[in-house]
Amino acid sequence: MHFTSFSAFLDMGGYAVYVWSSFGITFGALLWLVVSAHLTRRKLFNDIKNRAAREQRIKNAQNMENTL
Repeated sequence: MHFTSFSAFLDMGGYAVYVWSSFGITFGALLWLVVSAHLTRRKLFNDIKNRAAREQRIKNAQNMENTL
């Protein structure tokens, strides 16, 4: 598709509302997926770190109990 000017490109042959809203919705969905994945990954790593620290504290407490 060839456009005669930039405003004709933005108008998209009269379908600008549909074309640009679909681009916006798609970009928004992709952005949401990236942010959601990042937040889920961060939460998962924090949960793993906290669980490992808790297991270490339990192990240290059991060792202290055995030495007494």
